[in-house]
Amino acid sequence: MSAPNDRKYLASHEWHKTEGDLVVIGISQTAVDELTDITYLEVTTESGSIAAGETFGEIESVKATSELYTGVSGEVVEVNQEVLDNPAMINDDCYNKGWIIKIKPSEPNATDALLSADDYQAQQAD
Repeated sequence: MSAPNDRKYLASHEWHKTEGDLVVIGISQTAVDELTDITYLEVTTESGSIAAGETFGEIESVKATSELYTGVSGEVVEVNQEVLDNPAMINDDCYNKGWIIKIKPSEPNATDALLSADDYQAQQAD
């Protein structure tokens, strides 16, 4: 599955989608494919401020554990409790129901500096 063009990406596989005045964050299909069966998700920053480049949690699968990073600074305003309770949802729908957190960015156009879908996919091909 190709990376949707309606969001921006980090090289570490997190996608960032602007929805109104919020940025929704999840992990890409590439990450899901590399991790295989996701078994555990922990969000360590459930509210409050966070800076671009900081970790907000970790995700585990039968193969590996990976840190989760944000590409934008701002305020964590919502965590997807449904996906925390059932991390396997990310395996099935990482780009929609499998979102992890929502951030109110501290700057407008906060995602502009992140990778486009084409740049992200090109980087994965290298």
